[in-house]
Amino acid sequence: MSVRPVTVGNVVFGGPRLVLIAGPCVIESEDHCIRHAHRLAEIGRDRGVPIVFKSSFDKANRTSHRSFRGPGLEEGLRILERVKREIGLPVLTDIHEPAQAAAAADIVDILQIPALLSRQTDLVMAAAATGCAVNLKKGQFLAPWDMRAVVAKVESAGNQRIILTERGFSFGYNNLVSDFRSLVILREIGWPVVFDATHSVQLPGAGGEHSDGQREFIAPLARAAVAVGVDGIFMEVHEDPAHALSDGPNSYALDDLPRLLDDLVRIDEITRAGRE
Repeated sequence: MSVRPVTVGNVVFGGPRLVLIAGPCVIESEDHCIRHAHRLAEIGRDRGVPIVFKSSFDKANRTSHRSFRGPGLEEGLRILERVKREIGLPVLTDIHEPAQAAAAADIVDILQIPALLSRQTDLVMAAAATGCAVNLKKGQFLAPWDMRAVVAKVESAGNQRIILTERGFSFGYNNLVSDFRSLVILREIGWPVVFDATHSVQLPGAGGEHSDGQREFIAPLARAAVAVGVDGIFMEVHEDPAHALSDGPNSYALDDLPRLLDDLVRIDEITRAGRE
């Protein structure tokens, strides 16, 4: 089924090529962020894959109050603006409160609604009202068809720049499962669909005061999702996942990304040819 394309900067979701949204879970430092963005831009350029850089200025939904949250709104947006200006990548970041929407939209290209907040009407409407592209992550507690109501909220504000992201469904305690039927159902809503290959292998809260993850399943799930047919892949990547300040257990090693991306491009070409 065809979808309405969404353009952000020089990247088109629902266009002729697979898009990669990637970056560290949280902004750990300015140098760390810029270094990752440079490397991602290089990887994407070498493989002809459009890249959207992702990182969070504040992780407000950490398991423990002692966990690192990021530099905060003002400093985080300053760093993300530098990524756009110096490296030229479109930028995505998530917001957790309606009051953050306008300030973030002045800098970034895509506002992301976290999965746990996908039913928060005020937050969704505030993001939609900015006119910025909005990435709606499907709640772990929602069926794919339930996202029609969330999409309707954004559309009701006159915003026609919507992306839907699947990130797994709660499956018992501390576990998620990926149902690839969801990718097909979400795409039938009519907007581009992205598969979050890293949060789909998260084990929420399984580490006690932090979430755990099964990094070994990121690549297989990403390949499977592209074979089903998606418009983009979302991956949190890190140069040293074992020492990441957030979501390390379900982050993908930056050095391993080029090889996986080569696989995804080849699979995407076959999948698109099958649609024709």
